[in-house]
Amino acid sequence: MSNTMKAIRMYAPRDLRLEQVPIPEIKENEVLVKIMAVGICGSDIPRINQYGAHISPIIPGHEFSGVIVETGKDILNFKIDDRVTVPPILPCFACEFCDHGHYSLCKNYKYFGSRNDGAFAQYLAVPETNLLKVADHVSFEAAATADPLANALHAVERGGFQPGHKVCVFGVGAIGLYAIQYMKAKSASVVVAVDVDDRKLESARNCGADFSIDGRSADAAEQVIRVTDGGADICIDASGFPVAQHNAIMATAKHGTMVLLGISHQPLTLSEQTVDWVMRGEKAIVGSWNSFSKPFPGWEWELAVKALSDGTVDAEKVITHKLPLEEVPGIFEKIYRKELFFNKVLFLPWME
Repeated sequence: MSNTMKAIRMYAPRDLRLEQVPIPEIKENEVLVKIMAVGICGSDIPRINQYGAHISPIIPGHEFSGVIVETGKDILNFKIDDRVTVPPILPCFACEFCDHGHYSLCKNYKYFGSRNDGAFAQYLAVPETNLLKVADHVSFEAAATADPLANALHAVERGGFQPGHKVCVFGVGAIGLYAIQYMKAKSASVVVAVDVDDRKLESARNCGADFSIDGRSADAAEQVIRVTDGGADICIDASGFPVAQHNAIMATAKHGTMVLLGISHQPLTLSEQTVDWVMRGEKAIVGSWNSFSKPFPGWEWELAVKALSDGTVDAEKVITHKLPLEEVPGIFEKIYRKELFFNKVLFLPWME
């Protein structure tokens, strides 16, 4: 094996370069993962196209799967040729939040692709604590979507989902589509999707949505209330846009829960009517951040791997692109220029 690999390094926002870099050297508690598929997360887009990362230069990317090709001497439960997916947070395991299993709130965490080099590369060194085995019949492409699936599952749990609930998802990218698939499979009585892109609404219907609503409509919230006969028991906003967040609060039923999931870089102003409806309807508004719990990496990741394996969800209904690593810079430029429709873009570092 050569001692160098292909990788995408970011030097500044919108400055992505395909380079030959050294293959990481593993520590005693790490394995070397040959990366077979890596996806674009919604958080990668503002990081790469606008804000930058915590260190520079950096190899971005944190949604990935692969196969173990080397193991450190302290590795106990994994071996060469194991197929794995990787939860991307690296908690300190020492702060009070880690002590309680709230690893997403860790005070001193690191993270593949934003605080540490990530997976837009052919290899990555990964601690054993961050490895999850993947069944042989699950494709590497599907396994690379375990991260957005785990995020969706965490949000569904934060909303208190139960079979029979009427549910609505605002913003149907990969996480929203997985939330729809899972809740439909687990017997939601009504599933509604809201988005501003007709193609995404078509994807949502393909994933099991009973109703699809154009989020550009002035009465989008009223439409949700109408098709759910009084509002959704759970409304998840996976878009991060204030108008969608506002509509999701309005469309939530009395004693229902609205989940803030989509990352937003904008303020949210609530109208007098909305505040009144929250109070009089005794609605709950909760946040959902990432996808980790105790024991690390948590039930969300274990369930995500299981759901991909047993057919509860179908990754192929979420994935829209499978491309070689060389196309990373061009794809982010197309996203920046709003020239690309996508749900989940995957890069295959070994694709010729």
